Amino acid sequence: HVQLVVSGGGLVQAGGSLRLSCAASGRTFSSYALGWFRQSPGKEREFVAAISWSGSSTYYADSVKGRFTISRDNAKNTVYLKMNSLKPEDTAVYYCAADTETYSSGSYYLGEYDYWGQGTQVTVSS
Repeated sequence: HVQLVVSGGGLVQAGGSLRLSCAASGRTFSSYALGWFRQSPGKEREFVAAISWSGSSTYYADSVKGRFTISRDNAKNTVYLKMNSLKPEDTAVYYCAADTETYSSGSYYLGEYDYWGQGTQVTVSS
């Protein structure tokens, strides 16, 4: 069992930056992949970024590539999403998720993730 606690959302102007954090507990953090997803009102939850168990591989949605960076600190059991050059269309609730298959590489697919954090609101004003 894994628990994920998300923090760091808020209101920011377009062009600004935010960093989301997701603290994990309950299993050996360094053995599984993590991802970030987001959901806007009336839309399906969509993939944002993922990072492999080792941190050596990262994946991004085309819409955030070059602006967002996913990273992990295995000593702190935390995964981060640094968001730069934010746009109004980035406004959403952001979720952290864990793919706890041992030594997972990370995935674009929502169904591969078996534990989810509570979500944090990110609002980008124009």
